[in-house]
Amino acid sequence: MQGYLWLFLVAIVIGYLCGCFQSGYFVGKLCGLDIRQYGSGNAGTTNVLRTLGKGRALLTFLGDGLKGLVPVLIVKLWIGPASPGLNSELLQLILGLAIVLGHDYPFFLGFKGGKGIATTAAVMMAFDWRMGLCSFIIFVGIVAATRYVSLASVTLSAALIIEMLIFHWGRWDLLIMIIIYALFAIYRHRANIKRLMNGTESKLGQKVDVKK
Repeated sequence: MQGYLWLFLVAIVIGYLCGCFQSGYFVGKLCGLDIRQYGSGNAGTTNVLRTLGKGRALLTFLGDGLKGLVPVLIVKLWIGPASPGLNSELLQLILGLAIVLGHDYPFFLGFKGGKGIATTAAVMMAFDWRMGLCSFIIFVGIVAATRYVSLASVTLSAALIIEMLIFHWGRWDLLIMIIIYALFAIYRHRANIKRLMNGTESKLGQKVDVKK
């Protein structure tokens, strides 16, 4: 395992740089605005949806998802099998967390990015499709029932811990990583949680006025 320490360090650096690719920011720039100056102020899919509509939100979602899915799949399907003794599962989750950190705190945008839920879900899909599928079902179900994207995001993140215990029982190293994912996502949604408790959180479908 120690012989692969360099690989973990490289994964952290590459993962962070991949995460820094802000789909929402670039989609907004193509439309002549900085998406972070509108709505909730972050560069995620939900804010793009409220500000620029469904088509551009879909582009943002795909971009944020692919940057989490592809690198983790490369480790899972190529680097892991070619590296005897490597803890491939742990490397996948560390790489994925670095991608999420890059998404949330991109250096070239003053460390002001999105909240990382689409990227996290994509990482989970690559890591274990069962966890990815559970994340999708939980998110869609809660949004359909309440229209609160933030509530669905927080619930999805917390549920990852239960899913890890079910599908990877005994892998305490992986469980620690998933707890970090969940706590970080909840921390990033702390303002949303406060608004949910106060009854002032915006629901899906509410639009933001854009003045060019």
